[in-house]
Amino acid sequence: MAVLQRPIAVPRLFDRRGFRATFAAVALALAIGVPANAREGYPARQVGDWTVAASKDQQGCFLTREYDRPGKTTLLLGLDGDGTNHLSVLNANWSIRPKDQLSLTFRLSSGGYDKHDAIGMAADGKQGFVTSFETKFPAYFAASKVLHIFRGDTPVEELSLDGSGAAVAELRTCVGFRGEPQSAAPGARGRTGKIPRDPFGPDVARKPSR
Repeated sequence: MAVLQRPIAVPRLFDRRGFRATFAAVALALAIGVPANAREGYPARQVGDWTVAASKDQQGCFLTREYDRPGKTTLLLGLDGDGTNHLSVLNANWSIRPKDQLSLTFRLSSGGYDKHDAIGMAADGKQGFVTSFETKFPAYFAASKVLHIFRGDTPVEELSLDGSGAAVAELRTCVGFRGEPQSAAPGARGRTGKIPRDPFGPDVARKPSR
């Protein structure tokens, strides 16, 4: 896999005193499983393989996609009215515990985020993590074809982002229904066979990210 072409500076989710819970973790936990009529004026809708819906906490909207593979990986990208974003990835096979502190590498088509902080969470019968990025992240997400996630040298996931451009455009439309300011701007195919069933398990050797 190619090295990062454009490293991006991002805010950290932890202070010097250790773990600090974030609003994003709470918001995403509330967002999962939201019914289509969660917010008056914007019913959930399908955009290709993606579902766009209003968040249950009424702070913004999110898009989600489930991938047909062991553990049924779910990806969620949330966007609030103030431009704040939060990304979560969950899988029924993973052993992440809520509030676990994680350092992961995220690689998109034209750049990425090395050793980026994330927080463990559990929702909808799955375990995973939530993190947040700079306000331009949804634009990078929309322009990418794939998202690679690593824990050191251990591959965590390889997720197709086909159709993400149209999905993010609809996500911004959903957020716009609140009239608040925002920042401008299938399945198993494409996944390699080197990804372990549980990349967070104790038997997986942890190596430094390069």
